[in-house]
Amino acid sequence: MSKLIYTKLSVIAFLLLFTQYSNAQQWGNYTLYSVSNSTAAYLIDTNSTVYNTWTFGSSARTGYSSYLLPGGDLVRTVSRSGNSFNGGGMTGQFQKYDFAGNLTWDFVYSTSTYCMHHDICPLPNGNVLLIAYESKTAAEATAAGSSSNIIIWSEKIVEVQQTGPTTGNIVWEWHLWDHLVQDVDPAKANYQTSIVDHPELLNINYQTQRDWIHMNGIDYNPMLNQIVVSSHNLDQWFVIDHSTTTAEAATHSGGNSGKGGDFLYRYGNPDSYNAAGSTVLNVTHDAHWIPEGVPNAGYIVGFNNRGVSNNQSSVDQINPPLNVYNYDITPGQAYLPLNYDLRHACNGYSSNMGNSQQLPNGNMLVCMATSGLIYETDPAGTTIWSKTASGSVAQAFRYDECYVLNPPPAIPTVSQIVDTLVSTEATTYQWYFNGQQIPGATEQTYLPTQEGIYLVRITDVNGCVNQYSPEIDFVFSSTSISQNNLDSKVSVFPNPTNGIIHIDNSIFKGRSYDTYLYDQFGKLVLKSKNNTELDLSAFENGVYFITIISETGTVSKKISLIR
Repeated sequence: MSKLIYTKLSVIAFLLLFTQYSNAQQWGNYTLYSVSNSTAAYLIDTNSTVYNTWTFGSSARTGYSSYLLPGGDLVRTVSRSGNSFNGGGMTGQFQKYDFAGNLTWDFVYSTSTYCMHHDICPLPNGNVLLIAYESKTAAEATAAGSSSNIIIWSEKIVEVQQTGPTTGNIVWEWHLWDHLVQDVDPAKANYQTSIVDHPELLNINYQTQRDWIHMNGIDYNPMLNQIVVSSHNLDQWFVIDHSTTTAEAATHSGGNSGKGGDFLYRYGNPDSYNAAGSTVLNVTHDAHWIPEGVPNAGYIVGFNNRGVSNNQSSVDQINPPLNVYNYDITPGQAYLPLNYDLRHACNGYSSNMGNSQQLPNGNMLVCMATSGLIYETDPAGTTIWSKTASGSVAQAFRYDECYVLNPPPAIPTVSQIVDTLVSTEATTYQWYFNGQQIPGATEQTYLPTQEGIYLVRITDVNGCVNQYSPEIDFVFSSTSISQNNLDSKVSVFPNPTNGIIHIDNSIFKGRSYDTYLYDQFGKLVLKSKNNTELDLSAFENGVYFITIISETGTVSKKISLIR
């Protein structure tokens, strides 16, 4: 081989290796963004080549948010003209388009007394959460204990279910006005002598003005069934319970947390509830949870516009003090942490808006809204990709090709059959108890060892998209298996056993049945089909549970293994 050919091949090999290494640093294939008040949204690859474009009419310009759903549908907010409310982030309308650009849902939520604004959150069930101003008269403000006789724009959160191309039902709602406190007027029902002892409520006399809270970001946690929102004017993130009914959300009890619609947690500005501690957030947007499959999953993250200084923004992460469905707090003190746990100092300053997205490989996508800069940084803080749009971009998101091309599987449902939980069929399963993942619980069925809230997560056949079931409140059956008379008709023997278990299957009369063996912690350790014999000799001594499911019914038996 000539020296020239060898050199050329070496260069080619180096370039291929360098390209492979460079691409491996990035995550995902496509970035979604839309310039504020523009008539288009773009999905671009990491070479900034446009992969797909959605175009909108001049009367449906981009308002704030744009999200891509599994399979390529786009959900976006619209800067609607004719709203009765004004100010930054006004929308009043959201739309849904398919990947080909066809408008499939066009919903207006705007009247003289309320109007959606800023962010939305598409839910796994196809519904949409939205933030809305809710105008309160000066008389209503005074009646609620306000020391300022002014009109106040309070906030509400509603969940909309599509019923037609332009219609939707409000299936759930929460009103901030139901969760106020004040220490000024003892004659009012919401009077408390100590504000700091009631962090679950908002002091109506804290920095009160017309555009009082100015919520701007909203996210949903499907494992906890909770919502987090960010407040521009109060420099805070708030967590509320979404498992309540609308009626419970107006009270101080109910839901998984037992606290109704009260705040479960708040972070960023302890002074707002008279607690000691520094104000860490200085104008904030885009509060959200880090999702499963991403480093620091379960942390809450937000864009801190003046986090580093008045000239440099940051993305801050905190590990909230979660305790089942509530958050620990020492009475009379501020919620922890008092400061951020992790911080990314941004490449510059965004005076308003901005977001981030934490990626599965540890990278982060950051959108510097006012400058239009979108960039990806690796865990070391090195920028490995960037794009500057012409104009302000409130949010940007990265997606992989598998997500874009594959629609989600059907939402799974969970049934309680006697004392066993059974999911509808899927490719993979992961069970959760009280919002926490159960290690090793990855089969279609799960045998609970304690009462509480359960749900299951499944994936599609391509492993691209997660889908979560509705919660099920599991309670042990009072009559157990005797209800269907199979208990006395199906024999599982010997019990105790030294290893081999025999099943008398005559009652099934040739019908197919599945047998599941669980250990004492509810973990599935053996599964078989139509077998009359199970071999437990490889397992440790202890108590096991056998569940047999067939068209005839379900049998549950407790077995002791003593070898």
